[in-house]
Amino acid sequence: MNWQKDVKWRRSLEKVNDMRFRSLKLIWMVLLTLAITDAKAQELPGRDFRIRTITAGVNLNSLSDTLSIKHAIDFLKSSKQRYEENGYVVQTLRITTQDLYLLMSDSPDEQTLSDLIMIDNLLLKNEVALSVGQLVKGNRYKEDMADWVVKLVNHTENISFNVSIASEEYGIHYNTIRTAAAICKALADNSVDGEANFRFTASANCPANIPFFPAATHQGDNRFAIGLEYPNLITRVFDNSDWMNAEENLRTELNREFLPIERIALYLESDTWHYDGIDTSPAPGLDASIGKAIEALTGVPFGNTSTLSACAIITKVIKSLKVRSCGYSGLMLPVIEDPVLAKRAMEERYTVEELLLFSSVSGTGLDVVPLGGDISIETLENTYLDVATLSLKYFNKALSARLFPVPGKKPGDAVDFNNPHLTAATIMKLR
Repeated sequence: MNWQKDVKWRRSLEKVNDMRFRSLKLIWMVLLTLAITDAKAQELPGRDFRIRTITAGVNLNSLSDTLSIKHAIDFLKSSKQRYEENGYVVQTLRITTQDLYLLMSDSPDEQTLSDLIMIDNLLLKNEVALSVGQLVKGNRYKEDMADWVVKLVNHTENISFNVSIASEEYGIHYNTIRTAAAICKALADNSVDGEANFRFTASANCPANIPFFPAATHQGDNRFAIGLEYPNLITRVFDNSDWMNAEENLRTELNREFLPIERIALYLESDTWHYDGIDTSPAPGLDASIGKAIEALTGVPFGNTSTLSACAIITKVIKSLKVRSCGYSGLMLPVIEDPVLAKRAMEERYTVEELLLFSSVSGTGLDVVPLGGDISIETLENTYLDVATLSLKYFNKALSARLFPVPGKKPGDAVDFNNPHLTAATIMKLR
């Protein structure tokens, strides 16, 4: 009977040990959960911070290659889910392809349009936007391009595009500048309040794989990049800073907020998808004004003296962060996407020419600048020429010009757009 007692004793001991193990395991799991929760809590961005876009770049075999588009859509959706699980707001998903001129014959035709309409329908179903990059190769004037682009805009909703007006290879693209001016004018004349120009820009020395539209174009293997909206974060920092410590305060805060975003991006990176980096440009929005952020530091309305200095500080910081950067990584000043910038333009506190001056130290060019509808092709060409010249002058600096002529309006007139991303404004003068 002793051996039976011994067996019972050993079984009882095993039960006790098993209960102890389960208890320790439970405690360990609770501690691990708390640690993960705490780590996520530390990575959560503030309410003044959003991811404007996750942009995937792909090469299409042809314009009928919807399989590559679907593959990119799947990746973008899973990436968005990963960021949302970590508490981030992701506003848009976008795809870029190689330049359109690489996917068609010398000039776009009805088949090109038909293929892009099919792609656009797929994009609309999945709430994804697309940029088809540059329409024209090199330095060329394409007389028929403007009319075709009007057809493209009238038959699609989610497709953006651009032309290049300056490059290291060709210098100033004088012929393409003529093409850009014709496109801009045609889009203005054939859309309500000229809003079709929201999908078009003239780009100067813009690198491939910018995540922001409409300057985006793709080169290389499958890639992705992150674009951010964080003027409210800058405002918060500048509200508690002065000229002496604003630069260091901003750098510290941006590194703290952006490094967790990069960690997730590196987790998403694979043999199939290469991570390009974060475009550290602080993209504004109707409730996230870069004008307000700048005024928080200067203490005076945007456009007054010291505005240039504040712009320079922001740009110096965003070009020196610890994350992998890409794209513009410069200061965006989109007049009719930013209520404070629009208001200061109404008050005539700055001019179009001064916006170009800000670009010489920090900005990304002229963005959604409201102009008179009767503006001449020659004036548009001269404006693009100034942007191209400035880009080359500052060692191939990435600049773009998204001009917004509004039919029936002249300088000083008020305009209120139907586009939910644009704010009311006053038509600006061009000397």
